[in-house]
Amino acid sequence: MRAVAAVVFAVACGGTGSSAEDPAQARERMVREQIEARGVTDPRTLAALRKVERHLFVPPQVAGLAYADHPLPIGDGQTISQPYIVAVMSEAIGLQGGESVLEIGTGSGYQSAVLAEMGARVYTMEIVPALARSARATLARLGYRAVEAREGDGWAGWPEKAPFDAIVVTAAPPTIPEALKRQLRDGGRLVIPVGDDVQELRLVTRHGQAFEEKRLLMVRFVPLVTRSPSPSPSPSP
Repeated sequence: MRAVAAVVFAVACGGTGSSAEDPAQARERMVREQIEARGVTDPRTLAALRKVERHLFVPPQVAGLAYADHPLPIGDGQTISQPYIVAVMSEAIGLQGGESVLEIGTGSGYQSAVLAEMGARVYTMEIVPALARSARATLARLGYRAVEAREGDGWAGWPEKAPFDAIVVTAAPPTIPEALKRQLRDGGRLVIPVGDDVQELRLVTRHGQAFEEKRLLMVRFVPLVTRSPSPSPSPSP
């Protein structure tokens, strides 16, 4: 399966770069030119991005663009974030290895794989059934046993697996869901895009019952979908 994907990648690269560049070379160039050059320095993040085969997490027709500096469609109106944004979000939560991480918005499963390669136990949720099934199959096929994936509404989080050392949200709500903040362990970090037309990436750190927010950069994500007609903050414990 990986050999076939590599051939598809090389053929698709014909219009965007050298057709002789294999996926490993493309990943190295991606990390060097798109990520390290913009200031991402965390060794775990950089090593994971060099290792995870991003072209296996996108539809075959766009596999040749997998290492380009922009998001890509993955079906059902959803996208895979550009590599730089994946790197920024991964670095922001400060993983050291062995943490429990919740991801909201599995998408293709790429961010889940990056977090797993960084040493985390990953619990990931996707509200779109077809994407949830596809990502689960891809992660299983590639051997990511440290990732547990399920279909579900990310607004409510995954309370039975809480508390989490970190939470990564890959779609934008208009406000930060209170349930996600309350599922952080004390000292835990939440990285999340917030807003409607104008969005900013925020880092939330829990200190007891208080939450410190830091603004990272302006971003553009798909909306965080919910099955609730009017999501509202969860009551404090």
